[in-house]
Amino acid sequence: MDFRIDRATGEQLEAARAWGRAEVRPVGLEADRLGRPIPVDHPYFQKMVARGEGRTRWRPKGTEEAGDDKPASARLKRSTVTSLLLAEEFAYWDRGVGVANPGPGLPEGNVLSAGNEEQKRRFLGPFLAPDKPRWACFAMTEPGAGSDAAAIATRARRDGNEWVLDGAKCFIGNASRAAWLLIQATTDPGKGRAGQRAFFVEQGTPGLGGFKIEKKSGLKAYESTSFTLDSCRVPAENLLGGDQRQRSGGDRRQGFRAAMATFNAGRPVIAANSIGIGRAVLDESLAFAREHGLLSRTRVRDRLEHMQRRLRAARLLCLKAGWQADQQRDNIVEASLSKAMAAQVGQEAATFGMELLGTVGARGDHLIEKLYRDVKAMDIVEGTGQIQRMIVARRLVGLPR
Repeated sequence: MDFRIDRATGEQLEAARAWGRAEVRPVGLEADRLGRPIPVDHPYFQKMVARGEGRTRWRPKGTEEAGDDKPASARLKRSTVTSLLLAEEFAYWDRGVGVANPGPGLPEGNVLSAGNEEQKRRFLGPFLAPDKPRWACFAMTEPGAGSDAAAIATRARRDGNEWVLDGAKCFIGNASRAAWLLIQATTDPGKGRAGQRAFFVEQGTPGLGGFKIEKKSGLKAYESTSFTLDSCRVPAENLLGGDQRQRSGGDRRQGFRAAMATFNAGRPVIAANSIGIGRAVLDESLAFAREHGLLSRTRVRDRLEHMQRRLRAARLLCLKAGWQADQQRDNIVEASLSKAMAAQVGQEAATFGMELLGTVGARGDHLIEKLYRDVKAMDIVEGTGQIQRMIVARRLVGLPR
């Protein structure tokens, strides 16, 4: 394995570092102090659009090599390893802002891999060159189905040329501001995972509503939203992949597999985010210890070294998962290992940072205190640490995937 970065990747990381210092951390601190997500009309989002961000990787057929019209984030084909390094750098400055950023977001991968050409044109097309910030979101988590994604209860029933959706979703990022939501639902609870499908629901569709932005202890820059679907009707062509896939007799678990592929791809990213937050804690802890004359204490030096060693080990495991993805090798175990380990390491770092601050941490105005609240979510999102350990353990003893 070779994790050396080329000149182009180095330039991307330098640009991300400069942007993070000048724009990301300040707006993240602002959102945290005000206790609310970054507003849709905030100048930060306008700057993102002006930079060419918030766009889709999709290109209409015949225009894939058109070069000049590609957004800044897509001009270079990024390896998974490069994407992980950038995810780590962005989270170093503020992970919540990274989730709040406009763009097709989490469901883009589902649409690229499972959507038909008409759906890509219709739902990703507006993200080709947006004139304003736009969002999309993927909605799976429910009040009774979090880590066990196979237990979702939102129903989808066919009624002529429409699908009717009923249910409730929770903790969905950017849901109330999304132009469209990709909703995971079951067409037949008796079929378990085989009955799951995903549906495009556009904002403003009757029956989609009850949006409630949850109060969170950390990551306040983006909205985590609950909402309901009450006899929400969408056209038959809003089924991800279209009706042809539904009638084809192919893999009956395709809808569930597409959703799981999104989470599997996201786990090393969450690991990278955790490492980025941990790095920020390490740097702030070192600065605080130096400023207050604590570096002469053996225990302080020992804990700082321990923090650095654990973060480096977690990064190597994360990069290995990314390298395997680039080599098109099975990386499920490494993806789960990296996510479980990095989230734990990030929390360990933040806990020590708070111990080092002492009474200063109780004031609620130090960056480490914010990072302590932010990093906790890394063990929860994209499958909890317990779920990651179950995945690894099942593979270890040879149980079915």
